Amino acid sequence: MELRVPGDKSISQRALILSSLAEGTSRLRGLLSEGDPASTAGALRGLGVAIPKLDSSGSEVTFKGLGLRGLRTPAGPLDVENSGTGARLLLGVLAGQPLEAVVTGDESLRKRPMARVTDPLSAMGGRFEALDVEGHLPIRVMGGPLTEFSYHLPVASAQLKSALLLAGLVGGVGIQLVEPGRSRNHTETLLGGLGVSIIAGPQEGGWGVALSDPPPLLPALDMDVPGDFSSAAFFFLFGLLRGGEGALVIKGVGLNETRTGLLPVLERMGARFSVEPSPGVAEGEPSGDLVVYPSELAGCQVGGDEIPGLIDEVPILAAGAARAQGLTRITGARELRVKETDRIRAVVDNLRALGVEAEELEDGMEIEGTDRPLRGRVQSYGDHRIAMAFGVLGALPGNEIQVEGGEVAGVSFPDFWRLLARVMKDSGRGGLA
Repeated sequence: MELRVPGDKSISQRALILSSLAEGTSRLRGLLSEGDPASTAGALRGLGVAIPKLDSSGSEVTFKGLGLRGLRTPAGPLDVENSGTGARLLLGVLAGQPLEAVVTGDESLRKRPMARVTDPLSAMGGRFEALDVEGHLPIRVMGGPLTEFSYHLPVASAQLKSALLLAGLVGGVGIQLVEPGRSRNHTETLLGGLGVSIIAGPQEGGWGVALSDPPPLLPALDMDVPGDFSSAAFFFLFGLLRGGEGALVIKGVGLNETRTGLLPVLERMGARFSVEPSPGVAEGEPSGDLVVYPSELAGCQVGGDEIPGLIDEVPILAAGAARAQGLTRITGARELRVKETDRIRAVVDNLRALGVEAEELEDGMEIEGTDRPLRGRVQSYGDHRIAMAFGVLGALPGNEIQVEGGEVAGVSFPDFWRLLARVMKDSGRGGLA
């Protein structure tokens, strides 16, 4: 059985932003067309970039960039809807632009903290004004000259790191950063593929990243966006726990090493799988096929340096832990408290509603696996990853779970429920409950 997942959400948004800042016409294929990338594209259009409508087929999108400091003053607020990545990266981009703009989002995003980004950007010379609640959207950005900046990030965060690197790029100033652990490196990889000098590696205090010599311009992009590993993770777990025989093959998935931290954890739990790399690498982003075999999982300890590489996969890991033998303990994931919802509380509450023994920790959770049938109703809490994780759990043999608000999966995976129904049918499970 084979399937493909949509283009990588994180890479899609970064490719759209960098193409907007480039000189010349960029060509992007395989973009995720819905949800966050569509919201980010809409904000960039508000800044004067002529981005065409994104095609759900992933066909090539071409548009001309405006240059590093060529964005235009928008006619109204830039609404990135529910995209935390779009909001935080745009705050970095706008900090060094010679313009004024208001960045806002939906009710959920307006509750998420932005001071972690605006505080260091302010130290670079950026100017920000909260228009409602301090440290939250909507925020007015008054762009201008920035200064060289060195900073120790309080947490390993790809969004914060990317916002600061993009501010340095647009502002033409050097950036030296140290993270306590290594977070996703899509921004560094894409910039490096465009010839920008990025130095990254371990150093005292964590992981260092430096933009040492910002270029006067960016060349246009020409790239294929690989399938989203976070989206693939849901079907990866289904392939492990669906029972029966034979492999489930997930084609063309992005295999960036800062994104695939779930794989060694599941392997430690007993997962059987193989990775078949693709022959080419697009803009430094490796990709390949994941070949997944039915497996029996056992609980394990997860935490520390593992968490930044699987932070978005914790909900589906928790779903797997509910069907593993023994106790799984996840710690060091406090960042999940401030995602689209409090994902720690949402996961634990939903598991308990299904009869699974689960405990909420300050920075994670404990889950006692069970082979009892899981039946009941759970909430998505407006969070796409919660909806999909419990959708997969409900699709496993013996379970019948209804997910309230499941349509939110469309934020990152527009075709999720149809594809899940198909693989259930191909696995002899019938359809969704």
